[in-house]
Amino acid sequence: MNKNKGIKIKETIVNHIMNNKKEYIIVSLIFIIGIFLGVLFINNIQEGAKEEITTYLNQFVEKMKNNQEINNIELLKTTIGQNIILTIIIWFFGTTVIGIPVVFGVVLYRGFCLGYTISVCITVMGLTKGISFVLISLLLQNILFIPAILALAVSGFKLYKSITKDKRRENIKFEIIRHTIFSIVMLLVMVISSLIEIFVSTNILKSVIKYF
Repeated sequence: MNKNKGIKIKETIVNHIMNNKKEYIIVSLIFIIGIFLGVLFINNIQEGAKEEITTYLNQFVEKMKNNQEINNIELLKTTIGQNIILTIIIWFFGTTVIGIPVVFGVVLYRGFCLGYTISVCITVMGLTKGISFVLISLLLQNILFIPAILALAVSGFKLYKSITKDKRRENIKFEIIRHTIFSIVMLLVMVISSLIEIFVSTNILKSVIKYF
């Protein structure tokens, strides 16, 4: 029974991606451009700013090594709150015809943040330790978070295209409801991502941080 449900969920996801593959390609390219911009930015900032970033990251690593208490519940509240705001922004601007550039801008920004973070870790820690740190601290939650952000943007893009093609009130109402339900589902995925980040990735990082 559970196996059949798993197969159906997998088929639903694959069908969704295939039916919207052009939109996913466009949104994914925007996200990748954001990553490259983040990498380029850290490579071109002033030396003083680099030193501040290096100091901050080193202090964070030292705190983790010294087993300083981290309030996981507060971190979880903050992360989930940020995800709710992010979802609302994409949902709202996805429901307006003129708001789709904002949706793409959010995707670009999230890609920029990821590229910037990866580049900072590698710049400060070196290639081997930097990549290891990134994989441990960022990989697990982003397996869910990144697809959820891309899917949200695609949903808004699909709504925009549907409204421009068919401006009947019934169609607009149906598409907005569809987009809203889909956004709520993606928010739940992002909440799971937050739980993984705080309670799994952080604990793994704590156990291996002494090697950094």
